[in-house]
Amino acid sequence: MRLVTYRGNVEAAARLGAVVGDLVVDVEDIGAHAGISLPHSMLDFIDLGLPARAALKKVLDDCSGSWPVGAALPLANVRLLAPIPRPRKNIFGIGLNYVEHVAESSRTLDTAKELPKQPVIFSKPPTSVIGPDDAIQHDRKVTQQLDWEVELAVVMGRTARKVPEADALDFVFGYSVMIDVSARDNRRAGQWIYSKGQDTYAPFGPCIVTADEIADPHGLDLWLTVNGVEKQRSNTRHMLFKVPLLISDISAAITLEAGDIIATGTPDGVGAGRNPQEWLWPGDVVEAEVTGIGRLRHPVVAI
Repeated sequence: MRLVTYRGNVEAAARLGAVVGDLVVDVEDIGAHAGISLPHSMLDFIDLGLPARAALKKVLDDCSGSWPVGAALPLANVRLLAPIPRPRKNIFGIGLNYVEHVAESSRTLDTAKELPKQPVIFSKPPTSVIGPDDAIQHDRKVTQQLDWEVELAVVMGRTARKVPEADALDFVFGYSVMIDVSARDNRRAGQWIYSKGQDTYAPFGPCIVTADEIADPHGLDLWLTVNGVEKQRSNTRHMLFKVPLLISDISAAITLEAGDIIATGTPDGVGAGRNPQEWLWPGDVVEAEVTGIGRLRHPVVAI
């Protein structure tokens, strides 16, 4: 299933929807039509676990082509928000998780040229999250080196604590797209949260594709463009630390909970790694996609 958080109009409350073709089907409404209780928010739906996912899938299959009045809206007519507009806690970011990105970072960002022996973990606060088409803010007083990174995002489906690598994918709810926006000149003594955690620095969406529809998260193409010019293109098979290892490593000491998000790192092609270096400026438009999931598009605006 492809699940979204949407508004039917600018004044409407955020709602949980399922994308079916070119329609968004309201999850709570379609559940009520079928006589079952389904929630109106993504986090509440994730909390309900596999039974809720199975129930929604059955309802969608049963009603396909004959939607109750008002339960389905054209996708083109709704406003998509970040799938989880306000995560419960910080996003887990993974740095230096593609070989070529390790190399380019060591040349220009003073990171080690050796491949990391363990995942490099940082975080982005919930206030950094924005949804599809929202603006990435550029404050010239804060940064002159605003950069881009396309990433596969993993959304946890249940509590994970000391999870063996072999079992880790069983804890995944689904997958999405994230752009890890970074102010490269805001790194502080090796600490990245100020550089990567500022408001609007975590574009996220456009949907969550449930894990049952992505058999292998390590075979997905991902790319990013700035003003239509391709800057990044790779495949998730090139991750140094694959998704199961990331989940196992984090959960060895930090409890992962339902709805938690892991941004799994970016390939090479970031602005800091180019010669000459390139940065985002007001008026630029960033687009990023992970195949099989969806595409994000964001303008950069001055504040």
